[in-house]
Amino acid sequence: MVSESRTVRFLRRVVKKKSLWVVALVLAFVWFNNSSLFVGERDGKATIVAHAALGQSYDLKGVKWNTNTAAIIHTPEHNYIENTLPSMQAAFAYGADIVEFDVRLTGDKQLAVFHDDILAYRTNAKGPVSAFTMEQLRHIDVGYGYTADGGQTYPLRGTGIGLMVSIDDVFRRFPNGKFLIHIKDGGSQIGPILLKFLSTRDASEIENISVYGNDVALNLLRERYPRMKLLSAGKIKRALLSYELIGWTGIVPGPMRNMELHFPVRYAKFLWGWPNRFLQRMNAVNSRVVLVQYVDGWSDGFDSRADLEMLPKGYTGAVWTNRVDIIGPLLKE
Repeated sequence: MVSESRTVRFLRRVVKKKSLWVVALVLAFVWFNNSSLFVGERDGKATIVAHAALGQSYDLKGVKWNTNTAAIIHTPEHNYIENTLPSMQAAFAYGADIVEFDVRLTGDKQLAVFHDDILAYRTNAKGPVSAFTMEQLRHIDVGYGYTADGGQTYPLRGTGIGLMVSIDDVFRRFPNGKFLIHIKDGGSQIGPILLKFLSTRDASEIENISVYGNDVALNLLRERYPRMKLLSAGKIKRALLSYELIGWTGIVPGPMRNMELHFPVRYAKFLWGWPNRFLQRMNAVNSRVVLVQYVDGWSDGFDSRADLEMLPKGYTGAVWTNRVDIIGPLLKE
């Protein structure tokens, strides 16, 4: 019995040592497979995504889904109005690689480039966008409602007359521009309209378009354009969860492919392979990584030199900004 007991103890020690070696090897594999040390410095610079082109800024803290943000702008430092052709021209001139803009469905089933459903927030018209034809919308003042002092003055009033345009106008003006289109209305209505519009664009233009918003519309787009970069709250949650489960192996799951991946910079460090190996993996599966700031549940921009200091050294993914006029020149440095 004594001899048998010693044998059992010996076997237990052997098994324990083997188990420790197995654990050590697994940990070494995970570290080596997800370390950026062996990727090397990435060439290039950060990609700039200009939110709403170049518009008036405001504080996101306390903002709700129905807040009239035109009524809480900072004192204007420029005269550009978001989602307009002049603001897009300025955004590209300041260094934007991609311009984001919003689309709403009009009464005559066209896609107007505008943020709010309620026109009275920003314009001199009342009612929803869907109550007007595109031709009628072209004549309103999209700068009418902006104020930085609680309504005492309206510095942009009168400057936005005739500046609301359709999505067709955007692509006629910037045929080679790269755009991120935000679907602001219900997908069952706007999805087929957007799909019809995209069918009129050539392959080079389609390559420059990514879309986010309603899942119903995005699913229609995915069926027709499987490589188009898409984003919705549901899609990104599924993508990130699947990646956290198996990404340590180096495998990029299906939901992470062909995606527009927006997430807060403070959470990026939890992604397998962050930063360089993760970016390398996403590039390989046609997904764009866009870092944002996070304020009260909303995506905010990198809008100052101090904000840019949060980025990893040599970062070559994309950054979201409300102030491309500031960030563009800084990144050129």
